[in-house]
Amino acid sequence: FQGSLGGLLLRHVVDFYPTCPGLYCGRPVIWNGSHPKYGECGVCPRGERSNASKICDKCTDSPELYDWLYLGFMAMLPLVLHWFFIEWYSGKKSSSALFQHVTALLECSAAAIVTLLVSDPVGALTVRSCRVKTLSDWYTMLYNPSPDYVTTLHCTHEAVYPLYTIVFIYYAFCLVLMMLLRPLLVKKIACGLGKSDRFKSIYAALYFFPILTVTQAVGGGLLYYAFPYIVLVLSLVTLAVYMSASEIQCCKDLIIKKKRLIVLFSHWLLHAYGIISISRLDKLNQDLPLLALIPTPALFYLLTAKYTEPSRILSEGGNGH
Repeated sequence: FQGSLGGLLLRHVVDFYPTCPGLYCGRPVIWNGSHPKYGECGVCPRGERSNASKICDKCTDSPELYDWLYLGFMAMLPLVLHWFFIEWYSGKKSSSALFQHVTALLECSAAAIVTLLVSDPVGALTVRSCRVKTLSDWYTMLYNPSPDYVTTLHCTHEAVYPLYTIVFIYYAFCLVLMMLLRPLLVKKIACGLGKSDRFKSIYAALYFFPILTVTQAVGGGLLYYAFPYIVLVLSLVTLAVYMSASEIQCCKDLIIKKKRLIVLFSHWLLHAYGIISISRLDKLNQDLPLLALIPTPALFYLLTAKYTEPSRILSEGGNGH
């Protein structure tokens, strides 16, 4: 009732109140029973953003597919880094690496679920959001107006609610769960490692989580628009590097070890993720056939490996030539 009444009275607001300056300043709606009142121009409350009439509207939309893909990308970053450093520090003879991989997956999955549950609406595995319209929506602090060229009207708020802050909440839960679970598990299962090596993957996380946080704080908007291409390019590069380092030159070399097939299928999933993110599946008839290109990079590598001879390149690099 309040929403419909507010909509009816919205067209009269401009007649009684001057329009707020700036791109993101708005008047908060204060309900006194069934009668709305409009506050002074300023920052909109959390979970709201100013509309075309400079009135703060509550974010009631559901995230689009692209928004979920972006959140999935940000959720995958700490998981991939966990797996990388676990593999890096576990050593080839360590039997604990697989268990640590599974533990990291469970930590990040639990953190994602808890993050959704504590977000509005609380207790549901969904969120309400505001539509992302332009890149400037991510950087409202750069658009605080100065009507008299002296006093700045601070209207900084989360216009892309909750895509900006929900990532920080997720990283916080990841860090807490890691510190609660991983040290005890690693101490019991990583018997094949030295005392100084057991916790190096955890120490690495204490470095990369602040880096990820700063990256989201500064470049969240840029990542929102660029992440499909980042996923696609990095998955292609890492697959080529892995196949070259493993001296894979034919299909037989690829299937003799299960680990190589797991790495290949993981990269194929990343290829698919990047393609879907770029196309957004707006036109299924045109976009779905693009998924048939997923095996192309691996096939191209296998067909051309005999001409490039990665084993010779690796041996020459090791000899310093």
